Amino acid sequence: EVRSPLIYATVIIVLAVVPLLALDGVAGSIFQPLATSYLLAVLASMLVALTVTPVLCVLLLRNGALKGSDSPTTAMLRNLHAALFGWAARMPVPVLVGVGALVVIGVASMSFLRQESLLPQFRETDLVVRLAGSTSASHAAMSRLTTVVSRELKKIPGVRNVSAHMGRAIASDKRTNINAGELAISLDPSADYDATVAAVRDVVNDYSGLSPEVLTYVQARLREELSGTGESLVVRVYGEDVSVIRKKADEIAQVLTRINGIVGSAVQVQYFNEAPTVEIEVDIDRARRYGLTPGDVRRSASALVSGLEVGSLFEAQKVFDVLVYGTPETRHSMTSLQELLIDTPSGGHVSLKDVATVRIVPAVTEIHRDAVARRMDVTATVRGRDLGAVAADIEQGIRQLDFPLEYRAELLGEYAVRQAAQRRVLAFGVAAAIAIFLIMQAFFGNWSMATLVFLTLPAALAGGALAVLFAEGGILSLGSIAGFVAVLGISVRNTILLASRYRKLECEGEAFGASLVERGTQEQAAPILTSAVTTALFWLPFAVFGNIAGLEIAHSMAVVILGGLVTTTLLSLVGVPAMNLVCGSAKAEPDLALVEELPDSVAA
Repeated sequence: EVRSPLIYATVIIVLAVVPLLALDGVAGSIFQPLATSYLLAVLASMLVALTVTPVLCVLLLRNGALKGSDSPTTAMLRNLHAALFGWAARMPVPVLVGVGALVVIGVASMSFLRQESLLPQFRETDLVVRLAGSTSASHAAMSRLTTVVSRELKKIPGVRNVSAHMGRAIASDKRTNINAGELAISLDPSADYDATVAAVRDVVNDYSGLSPEVLTYVQARLREELSGTGESLVVRVYGEDVSVIRKKADEIAQVLTRINGIVGSAVQVQYFNEAPTVEIEVDIDRARRYGLTPGDVRRSASALVSGLEVGSLFEAQKVFDVLVYGTPETRHSMTSLQELLIDTPSGGHVSLKDVATVRIVPAVTEIHRDAVARRMDVTATVRGRDLGAVAADIEQGIRQLDFPLEYRAELLGEYAVRQAAQRRVLAFGVAAAIAIFLIMQAFFGNWSMATLVFLTLPAALAGGALAVLFAEGGILSLGSIAGFVAVLGISVRNTILLASRYRKLECEGEAFGASLVERGTQEQAAPILTSAVTTALFWLPFAVFGNIAGLEIAHSMAVVILGGLVTTTLLSLVGVPAMNLVCGSAKAEPDLALVEELPDSVAA
């Protein structure tokens, strides 16, 4: 009686989870273990129900009463259900209209949900503070500034330890400039988390010479994996000419600041690193008067200022380059550079300023490339709005900009990862939905019933969607998605078990009608309610006290499950019986009919 519906329900649950197994990359590394664990738990539960539970019933309930008296709570719930079922049996069509309204509410609620990030905001006690100084900042200056910041951070109540990492280690595989560093901050678990993090942000933001960013350790490492830049949304500009790339990046930054949902102060253009450089532009006409060519002037000036390699020195099996420089006095200021003496072919000398223009200009010291082309990133942080909606506005704004030939912009970051993941999930999800519908039809043996049950599945999720909308501010996360999958599994199991019980009673000779459906529902009401109550009691502490470090995913999952249990239980005990009354009798399966006739044939 239980084996067939349990196997059908398990197969449907497995198919519902299969699309999550199709994810790859960072999203796959997060969702696949969760989906795999859920599937293993479902399969283990089915095996226990089919093997261990019957054996324990035989051993422990051998001398027990087959029918005991109901507890006061069970009796009260049965009476309440009898009243609700009596109304549903008399007017099943209005009940189906109510189920349809619940479907509409569920779909409408889901349309208001948004996913700002792949993961929830982790309340980790380990923070990473990224510091970036000006491109001309020396390593010594950054070390002094970082030391001052570290000392001030240690004075904050709730901060346990502060350590700094400056520059790049000799054997490190991480590219880091000398004007950048990271602070690793450990917080006291017993401290006020929000107040402590806010105090840390206030301290690092007080230093105008730094561009700080405060992240949790998981956020920092995950963002690097998603976009390579550490931001949730990145617009990458490709091209060849540095000035054109910079101009287009600035235009895109202006577009981003006007989009709703983007924190204007967090929009940053990752300019190429620049350093002040001496530029010597030879005046050809003036140089010709002294018999000099541009090459003569450049070689003499570069030898005096930058040095000229003249040989090698071998000592202790080591090779050292020998360079000739001008004296420090000749290159310590712009005036001394302009007064450099250049030898002329006639044996005389001429000042550098007489044959060239000497000035200090910014020069690019590091150029980033991707897919052969040079690139510059414009980063932004999204808050208070769905990341997909913000990305759509960005793409529309980019299309309104004019790009020269061989210049383009591309949207990266968490949004790009999510889009790729959504396409894969959608493809596998459509296939899984078709397979689930066909399996339902095979079980019910009734196209109308299978269609009704399939179309009303969003009604079971309506409670979870409303819970996320009001309790979580409408923000979806990894735990919320896992909660919806769990609620879907509970709803499918309840529906199939109820339909199986109706079919069993009909095979036993009871005429299909309101009395059969009422009896089958009452027999399954106690297990359904017991399962719902025990599940709710398990997840209630996570929903009430679970928004702490280490339980962020469980908290959002608990909110969805508790909300979904309400609508799932109502749908199972009221909606599903009304569907069966409207759709009519389900034909007995051939194998059940064969089992009924088998004893007579054997006796014959």
